[in-house]
Amino acid sequence: MKAEEFTKILKPLIEKTVKEVLLQEGVLSRVVSEVARGMQTTIVEAKSPSKPRVDDVEKLQEAKRLEIERKRKLLDATGIRGVDVFEGTKQIAESSNPHSALSGVSPDDSGVDISAIQRLSGGKWSRLAGGKNG
Repeated sequence: MKAEEFTKILKPLIEKTVKEVLLQEGVLSRVVSEVARGMQTTIVEAKSPSKPRVDDVEKLQEAKRLEIERKRKLLDATGIRGVDVFEGTKQIAESSNPHSALSGVSPDDSGVDISAIQRLSGGKWSRLAGGKNG
């Protein structure tokens, strides 16, 4: 059987099956709702910088005071004396999409360096990862 004949037979069957799955089983409505949900979080509004209001300054000062207090309590609870384990850390900015896989990760975070795993494998990475060669 030639490829053209095969295509003529299979194409209508595949089209019919895909339409049935999309329409009858509700797959299309789930896809559309997922896309719509994802599009809602991509709208970004640019605002011109304005002078901070007195309320905002007070809120920032209060938040900073609470953060220092929280860190002090954590250090006291651990019994660590003389070492600031929070030195050089900064608070992670709130994510625009709390359902994102990286919602609690700072954009500056370089992640974890896994290059040593390859060196430890002694050149047999593909076999250790489930591959057949190596």
